[in-house]
Amino acid sequence: MENVVIIVIIAVILLIAIKPTIDHFKGKGGCCGGGGMVEEHKTLTDPIIDKQTFKVEGMSCDNCRIRVERAINAIDGVVAHVNLKKKIAVVEYSVKVADEEIIAVVEKAGYKCYK
Repeated sequence: MENVVIIVIIAVILLIAIKPTIDHFKGKGGCCGGGGMVEEHKTLTDPIIDKQTFKVEGMSCDNCRIRVERAINAIDGVVAHVNLKKKIAVVEYSVKVADEEIIAVVEKAGYKCYK
């Protein structure tokens, strides 16, 4: 009888532990601690004067993509569109911003970024 109780307890613990993993692989739930991030769409009001593409490493989910976009979009005069599959950030500028500033905010968010 004791063995049955122990087996049931272990089975319940395994089910509780496996469910988040299954949800993650189905694309549900939060990855990287970002659970349920709401996407914000920034637009530039001034004319676009430049457009650059940066490579971004370390993104594994949509929450990572949103985190990188938010980091770049926090800079005045720029708007970013991040492509998770291509691992790139396309940044449009209405003011001149140094590449190093874009790279710094992405790396501060926890990702590797380079031109």
